Amino acid sequence: MPKTVSLFVPCFVDQLQPQVAIDTVKVLRRIGYTVHFPEDQTCCGQPAFNSGFWDEARPCAERFLKIFGASDVIVCPSGSCTSMVKSHYPELLKDTPSYNDAVTLGQRVYELSQFLIRVAQISDVGSWFPHSVTYHASCHATRELGIHDEPLTLLKNVRGLELRSLPHEEDCCGFGGTFSTKFGMISAAMGDTKAGNIEATKAEYVTSIDPSCLIHLAGIIGHTRRSSKPIHLASILAQEAQ
Repeated sequence: MPKTVSLFVPCFVDQLQPQVAIDTVKVLRRIGYTVHFPEDQTCCGQPAFNSGFWDEARPCAERFLKIFGASDVIVCPSGSCTSMVKSHYPELLKDTPSYNDAVTLGQRVYELSQFLIRVAQISDVGSWFPHSVTYHASCHATRELGIHDEPLTLLKNVRGLELRSLPHEEDCCGFGGTFSTKFGMISAAMGDTKAGNIEATKAEYVTSIDPSCLIHLAGIIGHTRRSSKPIHLASILAQEAQ
């Protein structure tokens, strides 16, 4: 098992939630991994791909393959962006010389919880978070990556944490990338339903493995003056007893 991983930081994290990347590194280092951060990395191309602009997305994918091509294992704190590389790069680059590279690299890319449970085979990373928490299962991670129990297993092993079941936890929060801008009213209504389910748990925090979902929920929760605070899984796992 390689003890060095490359960190893939999505745009949402880089621009809006840099602490998530910092916390991901803290967790990986705590369990004995050296983390390499390729500074030339850019957007994976998902916004253009999802909007149908495949010609514009293709150079982003080819650049990603070039930058991360020599990496043994790539870890990303986002189910959505992991899915883009793992599931959609082969589709995007199907008729190009980069197709085989896309397939093989996709097999080395993991979302953080997926990596911890399936590759590192660690379910307890030594975290301490004395709060009530509920978990939102994001669409890309659940439906495209098949991630179900991994985040929950990690949360159950956090000392002091009370995990509360979220009604309809796998229902979409309404973000959906560019969906939220094209269909704002529908997106907001879906977010309000999700926020109501979160509120019903009376949990102090709602967590997820997708930063984009958490940003969307933060806006809905703040606008409707609900009390639960969104927090990324990595930021919970990074916490230790003082």
